[in-house]
Amino acid sequence: MAGPRAQHRVAPGQPVAVHRRRHHGQRHPGRRHDGQRHPGQRHHGRRRHHGRRRTPSRDRGGRLMIRQLMAVVGPAERRLLRTVLALQVLGAVLQAVAFVLIVPVLERLLGDEPEDAWPWVWALAAAALAQSVVHYLATKGGFKAGAALSKVLHNRIGDHVSALPLGWFGPTRTGELSNLTTQSVMGIMRVPGYLFRPLISGLLTPAAVVLLMFAFDWRLALAAACTAPFIALVLRWSTGRTATADRLRAEAMTEGANRVIEYAENQPVLRAFPGSRAAGGNRLDEALSAQRDAGRQVMVAGVPGQVGFTLTVQAAFTVILVYGTYLALGGSLDVPELLALLVLAARFVEPMAEAANLGSALRSTRAALGRVQRLLDEKPLPEPEHPIRPSGADIEFEAVEFSYDDGRTVLEDVGFRIPERTMTALIGPSGSGKTTIARLIARFWDVTSGAVRVGGVDVRDLPTEDLMSRISVVFQDVYLFEGTIEDNIRAGRPDATDAEVRRAAEQARVDEIAERLPGGWSAQVGAGGAALSGGERQRISIARALLKDAPIVLLDEATASLDPENERAVQHALSELTRDRTLLVIAHRLQTVLAADQILVLDEGRIVQRGTHRELIAQQGRYADFWAERSRSRGWRLSRTPVAG
Repeated sequence: MAGPRAQHRVAPGQPVAVHRRRHHGQRHPGRRHDGQRHPGQRHHGRRRHHGRRRTPSRDRGGRLMIRQLMAVVGPAERRLLRTVLALQVLGAVLQAVAFVLIVPVLERLLGDEPEDAWPWVWALAAAALAQSVVHYLATKGGFKAGAALSKVLHNRIGDHVSALPLGWFGPTRTGELSNLTTQSVMGIMRVPGYLFRPLISGLLTPAAVVLLMFAFDWRLALAAACTAPFIALVLRWSTGRTATADRLRAEAMTEGANRVIEYAENQPVLRAFPGSRAAGGNRLDEALSAQRDAGRQVMVAGVPGQVGFTLTVQAAFTVILVYGTYLALGGSLDVPELLALLVLAARFVEPMAEAANLGSALRSTRAALGRVQRLLDEKPLPEPEHPIRPSGADIEFEAVEFSYDDGRTVLEDVGFRIPERTMTALIGPSGSGKTTIARLIARFWDVTSGAVRVGGVDVRDLPTEDLMSRISVVFQDVYLFEGTIEDNIRAGRPDATDAEVRRAAEQARVDEIAERLPGGWSAQVGAGGAALSGGERQRISIARALLKDAPIVLLDEATASLDPENERAVQHALSELTRDRTLLVIAHRLQTVLAADQILVLDEGRIVQRGTHRELIAQQGRYADFWAERSRSRGWRLSRTPVAG
């Protein structure tokens, strides 16, 4: 997938610095944004069905596949594809000419003066040579076009995915994107080099053969022309029979990919808990079994169509043979001419049979193109037509409501203000909306109603790059890219100098990690930071945020217990990160709550209490109960010295 853009928004454990193309949309009316629906907003599913996109189940035919292909590529690739198509059309016509020239060659060879065949033999040789040259150029151009298709599709998918709202990403998206960028794109890139020729030849060569047959005997030409619609109908029928099976196989393959990824990623848990291992293995076995069954159904569904097409072609040839024999016995057609025309009739059905064998490949390609088009049809959050620059780094929620696609309400009438350079702690039970609030500030979704403001400006009126340049996000589930320690820190600000990178690392005490590891700063962290402990990954994530030096920090504290060394290092790094910044922290540690200038208590998507620690304890409400419960829980330790905010 494409470049650094695709590395953001899909990895929820890093400070976010998204750079994406601008998609201008209608500015929201007033303080509501109901006119612009996006993933993560109510009724989005209904909006997706509007527009001109066609459903794959109706996409029957090579012409529609070519139109789909042209729709997902750029102008340069379209020109290259048109050139390949033109060469393939020319090649199909030359192939038909070569087939037809067999008739006069055989007539002369079987006649009284065989030497008269030489001019026709030379003409046949010239047509065959020209067809071979054109076929070579078309094939070479097809491979070049296929490579260009692969590149442009990966770039478009990567850029587009990096611009989609986080609400688009769900549990099944990893396998779906994996299939899309591997199997689907690989299948599409084969089209110009492998599918264009038999497809075009199967359509044009028989038509050209029939037209040229009229020059020799209009009766047999007409008989051949009459059989063509029956062959086309059987081909269409066989395609329709397997369309549903093909779709189910694609869904089964995506589900199988998801289960394989899940099984691999959760090996530590599956091995630690034998019961979970059995359950995880069963889920994988069921998905792979369903994938095998779906593949078997495709083959079973395709058998009647293949048999029917073969019988129809044989019947068509038999009709031509019987009719030609009748004409020859009646004396209106010479036997040498009949034999030559029968050879031509065999050539007439040959390209159609070859095209029929492509049925499964064509359906798979159309389905792949449909999946790519549906992804590209997903709407990113719109950019403002008239952007406004914020003044300051305060945060404000005004009557915010937010619902997911399924209509489930997450936040209701949420309103608060975080003054610049102060610390606000969010606490509440799991599912109360804490993380959603943090992500709405970074505009991972748009609110269903109300407004979120940064520096006095609605985030919908801020260009994405401007908004994200003002915010660092550190999630508790830290994600590191495969690469070195230094590479992962530099992701916070790619243009930073080496000295700035090292200074941020020292502030987060990452230099201690580098000194211990073989390779130092060049040590590989592994995929997702697998070579490091949880505390070490969090320190690198904080160093990344320090390097970015954004005035607003959104922090989701780690709930997992850390060893004493990492605990002290992480607390020190956080104190460096939060100094002189506006901080919103999803708090899990009591010392963090004590240090907050403002505490917001959430329950079922609403703010039920707000104030300082002392004020909330005095109210004897949810917060007091929460504090008493957490104080008794293992892993919660009070600190005399609160974290610097």
